[in-house]
Amino acid sequence: MKKLLLLIALFYNAFLHAQVPHILSMREQAQVRDQLLKARFENVLPTLLRREGVDMWVIISREYNEDAVLKTFLPATWLSARRTTMLIIYDNGKTLEGLAVARYAAGDLFKSAWNPDKQPDQWKQLKQLIEERNPKKIAINKAAHFGHADGLSSYHYDQLVKSLDKKFHDRITSAENLCVAWLETRTEAEMALFDHAMRITHDIIKEAFSEKVITPGVTTTEDVVWYFRQRVANLGLVTWFHPSVDVQRASGNSQASFAQRPGESVILPGDLLHCDFGITYLGLNTDCQENAYILKPGETEAPAFLKDAHKKALRLMDILTNEFKTGRTGNDILADAITKAKAEDISPSIYTHPIGTHGHAAGPTIGLWDRQEGVPFTGDYKMNPNTAYSIELNSSNFLDDWNFLMKMEENAFFDGKTVRYIDRRQTELFLIPRGR
Repeated sequence: MKKLLLLIALFYNAFLHAQVPHILSMREQAQVRDQLLKARFENVLPTLLRREGVDMWVIISREYNEDAVLKTFLPATWLSARRTTMLIIYDNGKTLEGLAVARYAAGDLFKSAWNPDKQPDQWKQLKQLIEERNPKKIAINKAAHFGHADGLSSYHYDQLVKSLDKKFHDRITSAENLCVAWLETRTEAEMALFDHAMRITHDIIKEAFSEKVITPGVTTTEDVVWYFRQRVANLGLVTWFHPSVDVQRASGNSQASFAQRPGESVILPGDLLHCDFGITYLGLNTDCQENAYILKPGETEAPAFLKDAHKKALRLMDILTNEFKTGRTGNDILADAITKAKAEDISPSIYTHPIGTHGHAAGPTIGLWDRQEGVPFTGDYKMNPNTAYSIELNSSNFLDDWNFLMKMEENAFFDGKTVRYIDRRQTELFLIPRGR
């Protein structure tokens, strides 16, 4: 663990002093990811298993139909499941045992526990390993509400039940809460990497929202979208979703629909420019929405009403994160935040989600853009410490006949007591061009 933290500190320090984002080589990324997984397996997973009262977790997945959770246990050199991959995690009360019912070990954490020359039937081997350990509960990735936890196919479920003696059938239980807990919990080392990933994200947005990329009257919103995609590809990274860029202007329809992508527009002076952009790096995802103003001839700053609207959206973020508390549900947080925002004459729309291993990650949903009254099931999940969120929301603003949204999204970490923004958040609108 100390070695991992030292490695992270060294490359992060180099990154802070670099002129462009520093990206680890593929080999370095693999080393870091495997060390992170080992630390999580040894230091995080035992607590989660015992909290959920589970002593055996069986994860089964097939190549090209990967379980979302299985992928988080694979070594960095495994890009997918192989044939039918079966992993067993067994807690004997003292240590965790990782077994791969496969021809070969799955990295250092899951030793191979199947020799097809001695037992040709993979399912019979799985049965033997389970019976030898005689677990009280067998958790499987079969879930009603969280898609992240529902990776076991119906065929594999039927095969598992068929292969086990009936006395084990009543011990099979859903791993839904365990899956969510495993996916949502962040470690100190991961958060150092998250800061790194967010700094890269912020730097790319700052670059895209500048005269280096945008020439008012010429550049279109789609030009900027593809700049994001190409810039990320040139860095050897990927976006986890296709970015979007849109404009709002007093002379046009500013209330963009969330149900469809914005159309292509030429960017003009006086436009309020907005992006939605995120990357995947070192097994973590970022998700960010920031805004810029295109200066009109003679202007040196954004109009006061836009700056005020931006401050109001920042205040809405503060109202929301002030409601974060361990044990509160996403729906409770949403309801109280909306009530308090309206009391301050803010017209809120909150659609905040967990972020980390996935972009729209496992954990409590805090509103959807079309479900401001609360979200059943995922909104009822309780907030836990050491979890990360994409603080995504907007506030409606009215000026004469212009009705516009100030849409914002920044990633934040909740340690159980306080919320901090990862790397930073945008406190002022970008101006295009700069320094005029």
